[in-house]
This record gives sequence, structure tokens and C-alpha cells, in this order.
Amino acid sequence: MKKTILSSFLMLTVSLYSCKKNNGETVTGNLTYPDMAEAADPAVLFTASNGVKVYNGGFGSAVAADPNDPAVFYMLTDRGPNADGPAENIKIFGKPDFTPQIGKFRLKDGKLVLEQTILLKNAAGVNLNGLPNLPGAGSSEETAIDLNGTVLAPGPDGLDSEGLVRAADGSFWVSDEYGPHLVHFDPAGKTIERINPFGDGTGGRKIPAVFARRKPNRGMEGLTITPDGKTLVGIMQSPMFNPSKAEVKGSVVLRILTFEIATGATKQYVYLMDNASLTGVSEILAVNSTTFLTLERDGDYGGAPTSPATFKKVFKIDLSNATDISDAANGATGKLFGGKTPEQLKDLAGIQGAGIVPVSKTEVLDLLKNLPTVYPHDKAEGMALVNGNTLVISNDDDFGVIPGANGSFAAKILPSINQVDRNRLYFVKIKL
Repeated sequence: MKKTILSSFLMLTVSLYSCKKNNGETVTGNLTYPDMAEAADPAVLFTASNGVKVYNGGFGSAVAADPNDPAVFYMLTDRGPNADGPAENIKIFGKPDFTPQIGKFRLKDGKLVLEQTILLKNAAGVNLNGLPNLPGAGSSEETAIDLNGTVLAPGPDGLDSEGLVRAADGSFWVSDEYGPHLVHFDPAGKTIERINPFGDGTGGRKIPAVFARRKPNRGMEGLTITPDGKTLVGIMQSPMFNPSKAEVKGSVVLRILTFEIATGATKQYVYLMDNASLTGVSEILAVNSTTFLTLERDGDYGGAPTSPATFKKVFKIDLSNATDISDAANGATGKLFGGKTPEQLKDLAGIQGAGIVPVSKTEVLDLLKNLPTVYPHDKAEGMALVNGNTLVISNDDDFGVIPGANGSFAAKILPSINQVDRNRLYFVKIKL
């Protein structure tokens, strides 16, 4: 009898694996994946003036499996703990010198144990921060202030990291919500190359100019790599403001970007979000060179007594027959169709009317229905695939805090379980 998605209710066991140590010794063993594993004992990053503890969690923006060790997962933070300020477009940074980082976690006794922290650095080896970029070079149009209200200077190479790839050589690729930037880091976290629409990054290579029109704080949220290791594939979280915010109101048109690492050649495809009310797409994950999984969600808490989440789903998509909407001229608004950008076409009818074929899309998993227990989080953000058919899903815990009164922080309590949010990995067997 064939297993279904509901077989995720059972414990998931990985077959015998083997790996080579440096001395050539082969190590074999069995690993059982639980339904869920939580990060053990996160450190306190600092305590706010109102007594709220800010944890050095935040590692759930993305997750990447270690191909050499099925018990190891690399997890990514974003720009650090922040809160809405006293006016629009003012953002309070609780720890302005926070360095975006990758945590190496080991699954042990049903818990995620942090073994190593890799701080992300620029090409000179200086720690990065998460402060907004300069105008014209990836700015999110936010003014950053600290907890005392002091205005903070923009970060020329600040990074709001969201997508993570671990390459076969142990290096990492990270995508972000500012530029958007694609940044290649060596295994120790030092920048090898930084790529964006402006060409001012390390190495000078660019992604298409149209990506500079990303909605602020809704940049390249997801990133993956094809199994052959040759092509990065990123997806934008929300419809870009292309040509303007007003012109794309109600649009569900997102862009997927493919980037050949060796040559820098790119292609672009249309992805149609389920509906315009959603927060957007949080992740993309390669199954093969043309088939991918996407994670699409709302911004509400699963199982909340009021305003509970209604949409957190994984889809299988295929690029094989989709139209490449790249602009050979690399114009600021990209290729136009009947005088309109794809974002202006807004929906399936508009896209098809312009002769564009979007990527195909089929539902694979509903996090709110196909897990053994209630999914309590608001931000499902990362995915990895292990053992061929076991999907790993991470949540962004926001360092255990949310914006509070008077520009401070409040504890981020999950309503359905009445606990502070923590980084977790959920393991679900899926049928591809």
C-alpha cells in the first residue's frame, strides 16, 4: 500500500548512511527523524529595558541540509531583532551591530543543538550588519534608529539575509531582501562575491536591473541550487513594484530568477501566488533541474483562537514549459507585454492574455492540515529535502520577540501553545 502525506504522522527513519572521515574511515549508523525538533537552550542576546528577553534565535529564515551528515542542518538568521518605530518607515534595531549568521545545528536526542556559528563578513573580513543599504544601492526606504532614538547610518553592505544554499565545496550562497543581493560566502563566512542589480558588489556581476524594483522588505526571500550545482534559483516574496506600487495593487505575479554560476546568464519566469492577501512565497527548493517546491503562506499564527492562519502550503512547480520573460535590453522595468509589465497583468487571465505561460503549480502539503499536531507558528520560512522524500521545514522565531509598546519589544508568544516562539524543524514525508 502506497504511503501518503499523512505518513508524516509516523517517525521517519533514515536508512543506513556512510561517510568518510579525513583518515578514510567509514562511519555508518541509523538516524531517526522526529516529527519536530526544537532548538535547545537558545542564548539570551540581550534583555530589553522592559525586561523582555531577546534570544539569539532567529535561525529559521532558511535551512540547508548537510549532504555528508544527515544529522546536521545549517540555519540562517535575518538582519536581527527589530521593531516598528514611532512613525512610518522608521525601524528600531535592538542590536545595531548584530551580524547575520549561519548556525550549524545537530539533531541530537530529538533536539537541535547549536554546534557552530558562522558570522557573515564582507570581502575584507569585517563582520556584516543588518542595517538598511544606501539609497540607490538596495535601500529599503527605512530610517534605522537604535533603542535610544539615535539615527543609525545606512549599512553599505548591510544584509537582510533570507535564502540559503550550501554548495558542494562547503561554501554558502545567501539571498536577501535589500538589494536584492546574491552573496557567495566561503565556509568561514567571508564574502567571495556579491551580486545585485546595481553592479557595485564584489566582482561586478549583475542580476537584471528590474529586480531593483522589489517591494521594500519583500526581496529574494527564497534561494536554492539545482542538483548539478550549476544554477542558483531565487524567488521574490511578493509582486515587485514594477512600474509602481499603485500599478500592481492586487497583483499575484511573482518572479523566479535562474542564475548560472559559471557564466552569470539569467532567465526569468512568472509564478502566480494563490491570492493577493498572502504574505507571499517564503522559500524555493530544487527537486531536479526543472522541478521545485515553493512555500507560500499568510502571516497569521496556526491554531490561534482569533484570526487563525488559513494558508501555509507547499507546492510543486515546473519550469519546463514556462515562458522566459527576460529582457534582452535589461531595461529598468524589464520586458513589456502589450506595453505592460508582467506585474501589471496581475493574474492568470492577464498573463495568459499576453501570451505568457507561467510555471505549473500543484499542491503537495498543507502545513495546517497534514502535520501530527497544530502548526503554531506564523512564519514558515525554510525548506530542505533529506532522504529523498522527507521535507524539512523551518520557522523564523524573530528572536523570540515582536514589536511592543513605545518602540520596545514584547515576547513573541505562540497563541495555540502559550509559549515563546523557538526555532524548530518539522520533518514530513511527502510524495513527489
